[in-house]
Formats: sequence, structure tokens, C-alpha cells
Amino acid sequence: MGNIVITFFALTMLLSAGKEIRIDLTKQMAYALQDGNVVFEGHISSGMPGRETPTGRYSITEKKVKHRSNLWPKPNGGARMPYMMRLGNTAMALHLGEIPGRPASHGCVRLEQNFAKKLFKWTPVGTPVIITGNAALYDTANGYKSYFTNREQIIRERESEKEWGQRGTPIRHSDELYIKQGLLGNALTF
Repeated sequence: MGNIVITFFALTMLLSAGKEIRIDLTKQMAYALQDGNVVFEGHISSGMPGRETPTGRYSITEKKVKHRSNLWPKPNGGARMPYMMRLGNTAMALHLGEIPGRPASHGCVRLEQNFAKKLFKWTPVGTPVIITGNAALYDTANGYKSYFTNREQIIRERESEKEWGQRGTPIRHSDELYIKQGLLGNALTF
């Protein structure tokens, strides 16, 4: 029995080698990194005021495509949490959920639909998850403007900036896609 556990642990570590998930509460964004490079990213909704998502270093300890909360709604739970990935030995998880453009969960990290499915498939158990930032600073973070509050103005500003991407910071493929879709990418500041 001991050899099976050790073999499973070694296989899990091998599969997650080089993979990492970074959650930036200030920007309400999640990033999937492979060997230090962002491979894809998505918008999130973290814990609301009074139920803030705690920062720290975690690892994915459990994954379930179909999961129901045993805590929310109170008192008996039952809330759907599709594509759930548990963070350590906590009641917190990454999962598919509504992204209303602000921190709104009970502490979990909600993910956009396509992003949740892709991240779930990409992430093996054991993958490290690093949560940083401060959700209370979301709308004013380092000049970052939320597309949720002023989407059309930001798209016009980005499209009219002729030198954007020519100041030594290349436009990433995801930035171009975000602009076309009305969403905005932003340079990572880890």
C-alpha cells in the first residue's frame, strides 16, 4: 500500500512540474503558467467584503467536474460548483461561477466558463496556486481600469493609442483578443 501512495505522489508531482496558477485579487485575474510563461488567463470573482479570499500559497488537492457545496447556501449547502479544484485542506476552491465584475463569492475563486473548463483540464492535482493582491483595490490598481465599469471608453483609448505596444512592451496575443472581444489584458506584474 505504501508503494502505491509513493508512486501516485511521484506521478502527481511529475505531471504538475513547471505548471502553476497565479491569482491576482487586485486585477481579478487568474493566470495559468507553464515554466514561468503565461499560457492562458481569465477573469475571476474572488471573495466579497467580509468573506475575502485569503492570499497565500496552496496546491490543488482535489478535482471534481460536478461538485455541490456543503456550506452554501446556508444552512444545508447545495450550491453547484462545476469544475471544482480544491485549494489545500481548506473549504476554498477554484470553480466555474458567475463573474459579475467585482469580488462576489463567499471566499472561493469563481472562474469564467471557458476558462474554468480549460484550467480544469490543464491542471493536475498537486499544481501550486499562488494568490496575491488585494480585492479591495480592484478598480484602482496601478491605473488599471476595469472593463466592467467603463468598457467602451477603454476600448477607444486602447485602439487610439498608436504607440501602445511600441514602448518596449509588445502587445501580447491575448491583449489583441481581449480588445476585439471587449475585454482587456494587462501586463503581468508578479
